[in-house]
Amino acid sequence: MIPDPDPALLHSLYWITLFAVIVSSASAVLMAGFKQFDLFGVVIIAITTGLGGGSLRDMLLGQEVFWIADQRFFLASLGSAFAVFLTARLMPISPRLFLIPDAAGLATFGVVGTLVALMAGTPWLVASFLGVMTGVMGGIFRDVLCNEPPIVFHSPLYATVSWAGSLLFIGLLQLEIDTTLAALAAGLSIFCARLLALYFDIRLPRFQLKQ
Repeated sequence: MIPDPDPALLHSLYWITLFAVIVSSASAVLMAGFKQFDLFGVVIIAITTGLGGGSLRDMLLGQEVFWIADQRFFLASLGSAFAVFLTARLMPISPRLFLIPDAAGLATFGVVGTLVALMAGTPWLVASFLGVMTGVMGGIFRDVLCNEPPIVFHSPLYATVSWAGSLLFIGLLQLEIDTTLAALAAGLSIFCARLLALYFDIRLPRFQLKQ
């Protein structure tokens, strides 16, 4: 079940990770911007969001942090922050718009995190959870820095769809589906499930003490 790290797979992993960094950083700029933070604050939150989950994953796996090994990921996060910051000054943007790039970042980072963990030789269940962590931790960092309750703890099906998508990805690999196709299918499943959960307000039961 461990994917063979051939050049084609590593190439796909690079571009998926780059996309995840860009969209996650964009979501952070939109949230931070509505808090009326200045440019420096927005950039710091964007970088923390775009790179935070993957950084924690790499440190837990005992490998070099991805954006330190290749600064193009750092530059992509920085560029995304500036681009969205400038765009927001030129055109009106809905406060809820950040949920779309946030869902895209959740999906792509979830798949990437799972794949990286599998390639590092972790057991499949641990790999799936590292995928979830990669997908949600950047958003948690963003929300804490913005002084907001992390949406992962109260928003419609967030980490749940990420974990389900990570397990789907592993299941497709077990069926010997091409890794890129499996990643695409799992990522789209996470993205669509998250948007459907938002639209129909589908939530897990909340903790409640019996009176």
